[in-house]
Amino acid sequence: MPESPRLVDLVQFRLDGFLAERGAELRAISPDLDVVDDCARRLLAGGKRFRALFCYWGWRAVSAHATDFDPLDDDPDDHADLAAVVSIAAGLEAFHAAALVHDDIMDNSDLRRGQPSVHRAFAILHGERGWDGSPDAYGLSSALLLGDLLLGWSDELVDAGVALAGTPGAGRAARTEFGRMRTEVTAGQYLDIFEEMAWRALPEDEHLSRAQRVIVYKSAKYSVEAPLAIGASLADGSLAQIAALRDFGLPLGIAFQLRDDLLGVFGDPAVTGKPAGDDLREGKRTVLVTLARQKLPSSAARVFDELLGDRSLDADQIAMLQTAVRDSGAVEHVERVIAHQLEQARAALADAPLARSARDELTALADAVTRRTS
Repeated sequence: MPESPRLVDLVQFRLDGFLAERGAELRAISPDLDVVDDCARRLLAGGKRFRALFCYWGWRAVSAHATDFDPLDDDPDDHADLAAVVSIAAGLEAFHAAALVHDDIMDNSDLRRGQPSVHRAFAILHGERGWDGSPDAYGLSSALLLGDLLLGWSDELVDAGVALAGTPGAGRAARTEFGRMRTEVTAGQYLDIFEEMAWRALPEDEHLSRAQRVIVYKSAKYSVEAPLAIGASLADGSLAQIAALRDFGLPLGIAFQLRDDLLGVFGDPAVTGKPAGDDLREGKRTVLVTLARQKLPSSAARVFDELLGDRSLDADQIAMLQTAVRDSGAVEHVERVIAHQLEQARAALADAPLARSARDELTALADAVTRRTS
């Protein structure tokens, strides 16, 4: 995927320039905002940039369909459309950073990418400087505000990209897709919390379908399908082209999140940057966990339910729950579903009215997101 690293560099350059401007605004308001500026820069420095990449390749799949041009071969300043998609891709990354900040608050996660999560970092700063009041309260409040700030900045970046769109209609269509994505992922996040709290009161035979719905709206659409649709809309894609990208993006997004669920239970902390079995301590009602509960004998399922979601679980208890999930056959089941969803995604690209070069890159990206270890 030779173009992908170059696109990532362009997105990082756009983010760095934008953050330099906004950071100067913050510091002009008060030097006390330096910590907010620094934290925003750390959050947006690097990362896999999957959403940015899917946005770009959705755009490229449409824009290069007729001519098969390569905008990255030339000076990007000569291509207003490329500048547009780079700015919108940067906006998606800012939105993602905001979502991570808020997600860690809701999950009470102490680590993100091997470093203290934002609310914990602010709490640690409070303690180091010996301020009054509760470090945890300061940390939560500060992280909420930073997340809100990043949401606003994501809008600014997207609006800047929309203003550079080739046609007003394409810009409006991309903006509409971005708005739909925000609604869907927020709804999915709420449903995730709801399932953790309300599962005992819900019919047992609905648990799996509910877990699948959370995957679709919290992650699958937001991580893959929506960025593809945003990029394709910016290129003024036809209904058939956008439908083909959705047919590719949704099953791939499901596979993406199922891999994430496996990593949340079995991932290596040195690679994932999060404690082993973190999803088990948080009590995530994922498809993996739901399948394990369904497959376990009733006595084992009761013990599993008693431990799941206990934030004080020690290493031995985590290992016991991991063994129960493995022995239930749920891991093999999920791996089969991932393989099936990946095959569906690939099939959707086979005869799609999209640029061949983009279809090849999207196929490679599909392999990357479903086989990742972090």
